[in-house]
Amino acid sequence: MTELIPAPRDLVTGTGAVRLTERSRIHAGRGTEGVGRWLRTALWPATGLPLGEAREPQETDGDGIRLRLDPELGPEEYRLVSDAAGVLVEGGDGAGVFRGAQTLRQLLGPDAYRRAPLAPGRDWSVPHLTVRDAPRFGWRGLMLDVARHFLPKDDVLRYLDLMAAYKLNVLHFHLTDDQGWRIEIRRHPRLTAIGSWRARTKFGHRASPLWEEKPHGGFYTQDDIREIVAYAAERHITVVPEIDVPGHSQAAIAAYPELGNTDVIDTTALSVWDNWGISPNVLAPTDNTLRFYEGVFEELLELFPSPFIHIGGDECLKDQWRASATAQARVAELGAGDEDGLQAWFIAHFDQWLTARGRRLIGWDEILEGGLAKGAAVSSWRGYGGGVAAARAGHDVVMCPEQHVYLDHRQDAGPDEPVPIGYVRTLEDVFRFEPVPAELTPEEAEHVLGTQANLWTEVMEDRARVDYQAFPRLLAFAEVAWSRLPAPGERDFGEFGARVEAHYAHLTALGVGYRPPAGPLPWQRRPGVPGRPIEGRPPNK
Repeated sequence: MTELIPAPRDLVTGTGAVRLTERSRIHAGRGTEGVGRWLRTALWPATGLPLGEAREPQETDGDGIRLRLDPELGPEEYRLVSDAAGVLVEGGDGAGVFRGAQTLRQLLGPDAYRRAPLAPGRDWSVPHLTVRDAPRFGWRGLMLDVARHFLPKDDVLRYLDLMAAYKLNVLHFHLTDDQGWRIEIRRHPRLTAIGSWRARTKFGHRASPLWEEKPHGGFYTQDDIREIVAYAAERHITVVPEIDVPGHSQAAIAAYPELGNTDVIDTTALSVWDNWGISPNVLAPTDNTLRFYEGVFEELLELFPSPFIHIGGDECLKDQWRASATAQARVAELGAGDEDGLQAWFIAHFDQWLTARGRRLIGWDEILEGGLAKGAAVSSWRGYGGGVAAARAGHDVVMCPEQHVYLDHRQDAGPDEPVPIGYVRTLEDVFRFEPVPAELTPEEAEHVLGTQANLWTEVMEDRARVDYQAFPRLLAFAEVAWSRLPAPGERDFGEFGARVEAHYAHLTALGVGYRPPAGPLPWQRRPGVPGRPIEGRPPNK
């Protein structure tokens, strides 16, 4: 089984194999102990092999696994050698050893992903080979929107395992929006008591006449968050939390009406939004709002060690600010010029606040409007343009252009595609995505931290729908993010497609409800539920 995804930098096959048996052991050298524990607990349920701990490296000779650090290798770089001496996985750091351990698991075949042995005494062999590998990008992300439709904690942990299996290393955790607040903030308990649930939910696109007439909600306790962060860290994944401000905030305003523009509307009449789109109800630009969210972010920093904190900053409608005497007085006081300047001031406040606490602000590319502080980074979603502007201005950027890597967009133009949204983005389209715009100079391109695929869940009501939209396209994205591929037009999709065919068995073993190549299965369809398909090719900008 050498059909690896992502494709490694270099793979040389030999003859023969290392056969793992009841007497095989794992030796984890200094700095790799956590990887050793993970590998043992990952392989034992599927293989039935105890893979006991070796006290000395020589105890693994011939049929065991050795893990060790090699200071000559770079961050996340690894080397895997399977030969007559056994299996050796070396990494430049613990993350590199872990990436190599994931490659080892792939080499054992799809049944290595099951939770119990299928047959006692079956052969578990690693072919003799040498793999040398390292990532192209340091940020290989997946954005998971749990605000529109809540995913229980166990589903989040499962997605961390799926990310790790394909060497993704950043979970962008979209925790708040108009439709729900998903994280416990102890000093503001109504954020979850009120803000975490809505009375009903639009079924399909926002133009749909259909409603699910039952409450929807849920939130993560702070201990849940600690568990998620620790589970991710064991898999060398960073969790970047997003608290969306100053727009996409109706759930927070419903819980604490004083956060809204009370001189424009009766904010006490607001509830958590039950529709999709962009709510006009945004945060008031007051000192009270700043102090409230400083308290939110203080608790957030205690829970998430990530160097980056995402503050959203996208799609903030300014109508209420234009009509608000309070907002207009703040514009005049600051000399902000207009409402765009007011949003720039709001973002800059939290940029400075986070910087003072040793963290970095990252936000959607709207935060470029009105200027941005030196250390802030940008998630470029409205095409490549925001990323190009950010890089040229000296800001770091994560490329996640909607037209290429929004996995909520439909995968096929066929009539059976469930709740079709946006342009068609096939497996091949994602495989040919190039994160670094050609117009950037080499120096400017250094600001591209990496890339990210986004899963917005307005029309994904449960885990099965998320699986269908994510897979198999997430395999193509993982390869783009990790591997150093040729130019998009020169990539061999036939060869990649053959590897994906082999990995359908892995996804089946993992219980992933992926989209089959021939189209959705009957239970994956949503007949009669309208979406918003867009015809033609998406703009490449």
